[in-house]
Amino acid sequence: MNCSIARALDEVGEWWTLLIVRECTQGSTRFDEFQGALGIARNVLAARLERMIELGILERFPLAARANTFGYRLTTKGADLYPVLVALMQWGDKWLAVDGRAPIALVEEASGEPVETMGVTGAHGRALRFQDVRFAPGPGATGATHAVIETRNVRVLGDADD
Repeated sequence: MNCSIARALDEVGEWWTLLIVRECTQGSTRFDEFQGALGIARNVLAARLERMIELGILERFPLAARANTFGYRLTTKGADLYPVLVALMQWGDKWLAVDGRAPIALVEEASGEPVETMGVTGAHGRALRFQDVRFAPGPGATGATHAVIETRNVRVLGDADD
């Protein structure tokens, strides 16, 4: 499937993957820390960690305090998932928080100001809805992709302009 969302979900769409990434952003590095925080079965965690290493989301590194023991940390590819986590968290806070009360607030370390809500913005900072965005072929577009783009733009935007 020539779809970036489908390819991304193939790598990070499994339930535990983003929770392991979340734990990394909270400072966890050791197998037992992940297992304790997530309550995940050891065999499932071991398989997920290995798969995430294969995919280049995590890397293994030696723990100085423990001989012959390794920790896990995010690669650049893994750290690039942070905005995805924040967007999911903010969506969950808006639509699923008990009594509308978010359990955690994100604030910028340097200023102490709340982190802005993630969203799609235009060139001048205006918030955009999906109805405000036109799809255009990217460099990896195939013939099928062109058809999807044209159909989507007609259905959502109501015109056939490319």
